[in-house]
Amino acid sequence: MSVRKIKEDIYAVGAIHWDRKTFDDLIPLPDGTTYNSYLVKGREKTALMDTVDPSKTNELMNNLEEAGEEIDYIVAHHAEQDHSGSIPDVLKHYPDAKVVCTPKCKTMLTDLLHVPEEKFMEVNDGDVLSLGNKTLEFIHAPWVHWPETMVTYLKEDKILFTCDFLGSHLATSKLFAEDESKVYESAKRYYAEIMMPFRTAIRKNLDKIEGLDIDLIAPSHGPIYKNPDFIINAYKEWISDEVKNEVVIPYVSMHGSTAAMVNYLTNALMERGIEVKPFNLTVADIGELAMALVDAATVVIASPTVLSGAHPSTIYAAYLANALRPKTRFASIIGSYNWGGKMVEQLAGMIKNLKVEIIEPVVIKGYPKEEDFKLLDKMADEIYEKHKNI
Repeated sequence: MSVRKIKEDIYAVGAIHWDRKTFDDLIPLPDGTTYNSYLVKGREKTALMDTVDPSKTNELMNNLEEAGEEIDYIVAHHAEQDHSGSIPDVLKHYPDAKVVCTPKCKTMLTDLLHVPEEKFMEVNDGDVLSLGNKTLEFIHAPWVHWPETMVTYLKEDKILFTCDFLGSHLATSKLFAEDESKVYESAKRYYAEIMMPFRTAIRKNLDKIEGLDIDLIAPSHGPIYKNPDFIINAYKEWISDEVKNEVVIPYVSMHGSTAAMVNYLTNALMERGIEVKPFNLTVADIGELAMALVDAATVVIASPTVLSGAHPSTIYAAYLANALRPKTRFASIIGSYNWGGKMVEQLAGMIKNLKVEIIEPVVIKGYPKEEDFKLLDKMADEIYEKHKNI
């Protein structure tokens, strides 16, 4: 990606990673991603806002050479290597530059990248840095999604640089968010997979930027927002305590018994006017599952019994839900067994982070019979009654 102008003396100098398909060897990236780095030229000093993933260092360095400016400051909003990984190379090329970051970020960058002590300039919450005719205000934003993070407000140009906060994993040649429906889905996936466990912290940090006069939000992944309210309002919805009339059913079925139960329950819930999202865990995209968990009022985990316990894929789904801490209000378990086991106790013990009311599980022996389907009807009725009060 070449140098692209955002506003007068402000440029995008990062890189697009079109074919990256996973992040942290865990999170699917169906649309690739970008590593956004921004160059802010003041009358007296120049600041680079974040760097890029080490795999794209050469692109960043070529863009900086094209821009032709001496860099005085490297603002590190977040220590994770997809943003900080090229800092050592930038420092080699611009040896007089200082790394501007929070005290906690300094510690992390020292540990992760071995940046020398003398290269740092620590900033506290609310500190400002003048570039001459442009002023950077640093706002600490811990736990979005690491403890050391901050955002930067460029006062004169009314740009908020947010790094991971408010971003989206979306590789696009468009500098600005034009297709808001596509960006919304990518941003929601990003929130679900990465930010959702930190809802409370995000709420506080949204409050911190509430009073700023913002023209542009420039994240470090995905396009820049010309309409800041678009992404801020989306986050307000996602982090709220409001849930929707939806049931998510992650399931596995080895020989068809659990699948029959899932199909029956799905239809029963639909007949009661409830939106249902079943996920066959043998083929499901965990990012899609995480997105579904953002809004759902109820989660029903469905599993066969394997060697007296739950199927490993449903164990992973329970672990994922527990780690992501969605605002789900109700949960239950359905499934089948042959000779017995501890599936319910095992799965229930894995979702203790969820502040949910447990609906009576339905676990049957073998393939479901007529009386078993009646139990699923009863569960559907109970979910319907619970959802009426949402």
